[in-house]
Amino acid sequence: MNIKLLREAPADDELHAYVDGRLDPARRAAVAAWLEAHPEQAAQVEGWKRDAERLRALAANPERWPANATLAPAQVRRGLQARRRRRLGIAASWVFAFVIGGGAGWQLRELRPAPSALPMADAVAAYRQFAEADAPPMEFDTARADDLQRWLRRHFGEAGRVPDLSQAGYRLMGGRLLSTEQGAAAMLVYQDGSGARVGFYLRPRGRLARDGQRRDGDLLAQYWSHRDTSFALVSDAADAAARALPRLLENG
Repeated sequence: MNIKLLREAPADDELHAYVDGRLDPARRAAVAAWLEAHPEQAAQVEGWKRDAERLRALAANPERWPANATLAPAQVRRGLQARRRRRLGIAASWVFAFVIGGGAGWQLRELRPAPSALPMADAVAAYRQFAEADAPPMEFDTARADDLQRWLRRHFGEAGRVPDLSQAGYRLMGGRLLSTEQGAAAMLVYQDGSGARVGFYLRPRGRLARDGQRRDGDLLAQYWSHRDTSFALVSDAADAAARALPRLLENG
């Protein structure tokens, strides 16, 4: 396929498919040619692949997070910040999902609920990387809340909304767009007056079997599903106020 057939930048979904190796050969060649002609975007895609490899290691080996300097959140964040793209909208934003290795696509297989995996491990990993106080700035800050809402609606329908947690004392800090094996995902970050943060995570339901909660180090993940969407509220395990938020989110 001639590069002239790609008169515009590839669509967001197509970039996801390209990075995951899911395009047909002709279309993949066209996207590859477009990236070759746009080195800045090509470098960003390569950066996403490297980020995903690190995130995969973090998700597969949570016991290594505090001690392994190479995989430390601050180290990963520095790499992420250095590669923050200036265009492509939501295209594979921080490819939390897809990476190509040896010609084959890799999807968050370590994060899906296999027998050895933990429920909503992707939500906990996303919180550690993107919601803690020293994380990079939100991709969608409060000034772009309407854009964030439109994106959520497009991918999650009625379930895709930006919750108002002001009655519980939390204000929206912003949101970040992600990808999982099941499809598009998002992490919305809120903060209360004391500076305590919580992350509201949503993605396609996948294989999450039941509602529940679990501790993960100093974090607590409370998770539930409604129809085709799974949700998680991730917070500091010592934050008693955050334990009541899932009920507010479900009823709101």
